[in-house]
Amino acid sequence: MSDADPLAGFTPRVFSGIQPSGGLTLGNYLGAMKRFVEMQEQGVETVYCVVDLHAITVWQDPAKLTRATRELCAGFIAAGIDPGRSILFNQSQVAEHAQLAWVFNCVARMGWMKRMTQWKDKAGKNQEEASLGLFAYPALMAADILVYHATHVPVGEDQKQHLELTRDIAAKFNHDYGVNFFPLTEPVIEGAATRVMSLRDGSKKMSKSDPSDMSRINMTDDADTIAQKIRKARTDPEPLPSDHAGLEERPEARNLVNIYAGLADMKVEEVLAEYGGRQFSAFKPALAELAVEKLSPISAEMARLMEAPDEIDAILARGAERARALAAPILRRTYEIVGMVGA
Repeated sequence: MSDADPLAGFTPRVFSGIQPSGGLTLGNYLGAMKRFVEMQEQGVETVYCVVDLHAITVWQDPAKLTRATRELCAGFIAAGIDPGRSILFNQSQVAEHAQLAWVFNCVARMGWMKRMTQWKDKAGKNQEEASLGLFAYPALMAADILVYHATHVPVGEDQKQHLELTRDIAAKFNHDYGVNFFPLTEPVIEGAATRVMSLRDGSKKMSKSDPSDMSRINMTDDADTIAQKIRKARTDPEPLPSDHAGLEERPEARNLVNIYAGLADMKVEEVLAEYGGRQFSAFKPALAELAVEKLSPISAEMARLMEAPDEIDAILARGAERARALAAPILRRTYEIVGMVGA
């Protein structure tokens, strides 16, 4: 890397996290977990986190949060994350996240936080009733990333603004203290199905909160359920187009083609080259077969792991120990730069 490169001098390292909100879907798998596994296979150090501190920015039932944390860990492992090769842990067990977040609370500006789209969406008109944590959590997200000096973060489009804030915080800290200590982390947004849409409405994101279970594929669905949901997914009467442009005004068709491409590791153009001109009566069975082939082993392994909570807890504990080994010296040096006595 050149000296002009903001990542020059930093060890390549990937970080990402998912909230344990329960109800993992195909969207979580294609938009995040599958990509996490691919990065693990590239040989770069990978740090993956269950961000349970972010989850409590809104009230959580304690028992449900515990289960959701274990289920997300099981999902990571079942999807292909190897706890021996990647660092896998839950955020609350590495205190350096919250400690660095306080420093960043003092670096970030109120105006930056108020511009966050997710703050406006989640707090809505009741901003005075929202928690301080919900307002400030982008600073914690920045700490999650920068406490490991992560150079790359796979994110969905809806999190890109928060990563831009992370870069702003890193740049301001470096400028204020005359150092080049925190990297200006790069987002990684790629893949055909980084944003998976509802099976009932191609204009809406696939969500566990949708009242209709037929709108989503849950990562705990069995083979028959997966196949049934694909067969009943909403489509239009036209055959599939032969090129990408033909999908622009057809959200349901575009969504199913994207899902196929994501599961098969193909480009959308390659899927259309194979199925263009054919009816959904031919495409849906092929997609259902592919989805069952790829997803059934994951749901089976998740079920096995959820019957062994001690195994999950032990994996998270070992991961937290490894994460602290990376985070502690970075936090210590941060305190030294700021001027904390005894750091």
